Amino acid sequence: MFYLIPFNSSLIALILIIIVLTGCTASELPHQQPIQKKATATSQRQLSSSKQVAEQQQLSEPQPFAQRSSTIGTELPIQQQISSAKAAGVKYRAGEDPVFARQKGWPKKYPTPLPGAVLPAKRIVAYYGNPLSKRMGALGEFPKEDMLKRLKNEVTRWEQADPTLPVQPALHLIAVVAQSDPGKSGKYRLIMTNELINQVYGWAKEANALLFIDIQTGHDDIRTLLPQFEWILKNPDVHLGIDPEFNLINSKAKPGKKIGTYDAADINYASGFLKEMVYKYQLPPKVFTIHRFTRNGVTNADKIELRPEVQLVMHMDGWGAPWLKRDSYKDYIVAEPVQFTGFKLFYHNDTKKGDPLMVPQDLLKLNPKPLYIQYQ
Repeated sequence: MFYLIPFNSSLIALILIIIVLTGCTASELPHQQPIQKKATATSQRQLSSSKQVAEQQQLSEPQPFAQRSSTIGTELPIQQQISSAKAAGVKYRAGEDPVFARQKGWPKKYPTPLPGAVLPAKRIVAYYGNPLSKRMGALGEFPKEDMLKRLKNEVTRWEQADPTLPVQPALHLIAVVAQSDPGKSGKYRLIMTNELINQVYGWAKEANALLFIDIQTGHDDIRTLLPQFEWILKNPDVHLGIDPEFNLINSKAKPGKKIGTYDAADINYASGFLKEMVYKYQLPPKVFTIHRFTRNGVTNADKIELRPEVQLVMHMDGWGAPWLKRDSYKDYIVAEPVQFTGFKLFYHNDTKKGDPLMVPQDLLKLNPKPLYIQYQ
């Protein structure tokens, strides 16, 4: 579902009441009803079967669609899995087959990260959302103390599931929220205040967590928006996420009416911006996540530049049954290697039709294993 966040500062008290009661995030037209779509300012992205890819958003109620040095450091385990599988006659589910992963170019070669890099030495486990909405993700659904406790519990589950890899908690804040109306800016997006961003940053520090600034551009340009967050990104524990679905500057479609896209050129711009910040402020490498759940969500992925200063995570977004999620991971993440991989889990939407929520053990069977896990 797609929600709108009231923008008129003179109505703050009324806005807060509306937000609590309705779970909205922002609207520059307070009287307008929230639009439901398959990805709220990312709250719900429904996956499509690889046999029948649906490159369109669902309005209203969503319907189901019929490393070290130069490598990730998993080549030996994959070889072992291949040998064991051949000996035992194992049949892998989508996204789990080490032979398919190797054929597509995994483990992916990339420049040696600069000192202080988070990946691949740790796995990041993040809570995603916006504190102004209960429906956009776990970050805003629960009161702060409860939310941080739940995040800590997820971190513990991952530590127990894979004791070989330390887990780094994170809060992933939607700092620019796509809107269904142009608003005063005419850009179909709303930028969160510095005060709200600093509030969530304080929560992250309290939990020894990283902070991710997530940008939904609407009709704005990432080249215009990204520099506005230099003030927070200059901190060593603050990283970046961008959302192709809401990058609609070329199509001029309203958010919620069509799925957007990022080209490698856009991603390379953002990566280059982060690279400059690393040197300007003498920072460790920045983690840079790109949400993806459709074929055209990212174009020319093979032209994405890899840099020692930036750690790119192609993040498998989208909700649905476990088999659909594995299927999409195979088609959009494994099939087009970039650098590192991520995987999103939806507490409510993955399970709304009776399917179980995937657990760490499920995701650890994937090849390559995701190093960024996001809960919404």
